[in-house]
Parts: sequence; C-alpha cells; structure tokens
Amino acid sequence: MRELPESTIPAVPRILGLAGSLRPQSVSHQVLGFLMPILRREGADARILDLRTLCLPFCSGDRQDPYPDWPDVTLLRRAVQESQGLVLVTPEYHGSVSGVLKNALDLLDFPHLEGKVAGLISVLGGRSNSNALNDLRTILRWCRAWAIPEQIAVAESRRGLDAALAGSPELAERFGELARSLVRSTLRLAGDPPAPEPAGCSRFESLQHGGEGPRSAWLG
Repeated sequence: MRELPESTIPAVPRILGLAGSLRPQSVSHQVLGFLMPILRREGADARILDLRTLCLPFCSGDRQDPYPDWPDVTLLRRAVQESQGLVLVTPEYHGSVSGVLKNALDLLDFPHLEGKVAGLISVLGGRSNSNALNDLRTILRWCRAWAIPEQIAVAESRRGLDAALAGSPELAERFGELARSLVRSTLRLAGDPPAPEPAGCSRFESLQHGGEGPRSAWLG
C-alpha cells in the first residue's frame, strides 16, 4: 500500500456519496443520508451528489466525447474529480449493480476515478449477498481506484432502512466501521485531486462557494 508523503495528505478528506436509485423513497438514498453525519463526525467533508436531480445520457462508449449537450455530465465529472473518497450505494437489480450507477460510472474515466478511495454498500430486498459489491470492486479496479475492505450489504430492506437497522442491531456499528476505515484510508492514499478542467459548470462552482444553484445536486 502506497502512503502519501505528509505534505500531500489532505487535512479534511472530501468524500462524495452517489446512490444508484431513482426512486423517491429509495432505501439507497436513506443509507447515504444515514452515513453522511457519521463520516462528518470522523472528520470528512462528506456530501451527496443526487443522481436523481441530474439529466445524464446513456454512455456512448466514446472516451473523447465531452457530451456538450449534457451539462450534468460535466457536473458529475467535476464532483468526482474534486473529491478524494467516494461512497457508492447500489440497489441490487438482477444480481448486480443498478443501471443508474453503472451508467454514471461509465461516464467517468481515469482522470476522474484514478486514485480515489471508495466504500461500497449494496441494498437488497431479500437475503444478503455480495454480488453487486463484487461487481463494483471489479469496476473500480479497472478504473484504478481503491475499494476499502469493509463493505455492507443491507438485506431485507423492503420496509426501509429503519426497519433493517431494527432487525440487525450490528448494522449501525458496521456503518461506523466503514466510515472510520474510509476516512482513514482516504487520508493515507488520496492526496489533493488534479485541478478540474477549466470549462466549468456554474451550478457546481456556486455550490462550492456556499451558494444555491437553480437545481442543486449537492445535499448537505
């Protein structure tokens, strides 16, 4: 494991949360909302980029395509590139990662994901398994990102996160363990990200300075 020299270690790691569900009452988004304050207590600047608020195209597979007609692609890429750690939460659909999250990751490339440190969580309506988590690890490895060893599969979640937590007393503790490991690993492995591309998205830039854009993709 390569650790950074002390001078490049970020004092406050920037961690971005993405959830791969479009449902209004999504348990995946409940999970992100539950985890964010835990990450902040561990010392991270933790934020959510809500994919439900973005208008993203299907990935064309052309790595040189800037998607000029889709400004939210720029917003997604800048948000990921300017973070040092990630939390990826996916519902498990047909035994794998949701199409929403997979497409968002496909719209990214090495400049956005290389060197990022990620914590992985899956949400299942039925019994626990690691199918989607294993697939996410494969995707991140191909994108030269780090996935921490700790991971969570939130099983039997049809009645929501609160019911899942009530039915599994150790689940809340596992969220704390994942948050601590993610912050610690991000501090060790991820230095300051490269400067973003000069062509900016005004919504993202205004939010970085505490302003509110017309359709904010950042949640506190």
